[in-house]
Amino acid sequence: MYPVITIGREFGSGGHDIGKAVAERLGVPFYDSAIMQQVAEQSGYAQEFINVHGEYTTGMDRWFSGSVFPMNYFGTPQDQIFSIQSRIIQDCAKKGSCVIVGRCADYILNRAGIETLNIFIHADKESRAARVLDREKDVPEDVEKFLERKDKGRRAYYRYYTDRIWGSYENYHLNLDSGFLGEENCVDLIVDIVKKLYQNP
Repeated sequence: MYPVITIGREFGSGGHDIGKAVAERLGVPFYDSAIMQQVAEQSGYAQEFINVHGEYTTGMDRWFSGSVFPMNYFGTPQDQIFSIQSRIIQDCAKKGSCVIVGRCADYILNRAGIETLNIFIHADKESRAARVLDREKDVPEDVEKFLERKDKGRRAYYRYYTDRIWGSYENYHLNLDSGFLGEENCVDLIVDIVKKLYQNP
């Protein structure tokens, strides 16, 4: 049986597409935007609000350890979203093998005692900028500043709720450079590793 695969990613690195392709190749569920839809339904917040506060933090001066927040904690709207999101991520993982993108899933499932294979996708700024310009309809500022702002928000969110450093190698089993390897090779590598490690002989 395959594990739950979590994918952290730099903005514009193709992590979403890589995760989706891995899920399709392995024949397991894929969770990304579907999690946000469930959070919106359960929290009552608008989808647009969830999209902003479900993976980015605006309270960048609030450096507290994630360990002080139990999963049922209800404080600020962002904390409420994190609590609901954590519960949904655990529910998805308990159903069986799947691929979950972002949203501190590696940390959440580790705390819950659920086995995971944690992957981080990164790439050089040039590759990410090209991908963003190709796929985003409206980039409101200089594309490199746009990437920096997005990554800064994700980094702060991850640090705020996990007390870990986002993208740091010790938090993941596999780190892949999609700019160098290409998305297809990243998918092949992940699928091959999963099958070798977890498929029954």
